Amino acid sequence: MPKFAANLTMLFNEHDFLARFDAAAKAGFQAVEFLFPYAFPAAEIKARLQANGLQLVLHNLPAGNWEGGDRGVACDPARVAEFRSGVAQAIEYAAALGVPQLNCLAGKAPAGVAEAELRRTFVANLRFAAAELKKAGLKLLIEPINTFDIPGFYLSRSTQAIDILDEVGADNAYLQYDIYHAQRMEGELAATMSRYLPRIAHIQLADNPGRNEPGTGEIHYPFLFRHLDRIGYAGWIGCEYKPAGSTEAGLGWRERLTA
Repeated sequence: MPKFAANLTMLFNEHDFLARFDAAAKAGFQAVEFLFPYAFPAAEIKARLQANGLQLVLHNLPAGNWEGGDRGVACDPARVAEFRSGVAQAIEYAAALGVPQLNCLAGKAPAGVAEAELRRTFVANLRFAAAELKKAGLKLLIEPINTFDIPGFYLSRSTQAIDILDEVGADNAYLQYDIYHAQRMEGELAATMSRYLPRIAHIQLADNPGRNEPGTGEIHYPFLFRHLDRIGYAGWIGCEYKPAGSTEAGLGWRERLTA
């Protein structure tokens, strides 16, 4: 049976962020994830997790000026110092919140930088981050993002991510496989998850088109959930979708598509 974690950046956004923990627990979730904790003191988030008996399964490294359009800085050779500072901040939060893994967003390729330099920068930053996270007992994840939603995003395909992880060579670095992004870029969802299962530490979902709840689009989620059980995926599946209506009104997919 799949284990679903509520993505609090996307779900329950009818509420202020800190109130979303209460809403997630009330809706039956036992785990949560979100993009970033850094706008809030770690103690406030920890108190919400503990009060609701929730496990935090994932958040991201700092990703630059999100409101200004940044979607990560890890591939940018001009922002290496910023990236390294962000790694230290993320580890501090992870230690306080008990999260076991952190996701690194590669970011959009800066104009005028050659592909070889982007790759060298990304690999070097990942090696640094993996080493620092390993000292703290944490996994490092990287996530391919579709370039329809984020034009110019550097890391966009599963094969590219695995190739980069091979070059990084860190035993605590893994793939974060987002079904929605993968469907838009490459398809072959079941075969890809089977092939890379030992390299996948976390999965996320949304349907396509629209990035709404499972069951609203073209992806055959009942098959995929059974497939993940068959191949032995034991991790969490983050529900990172845009509710078509209110979050609570759309949550019936969990029972309907896993029956």
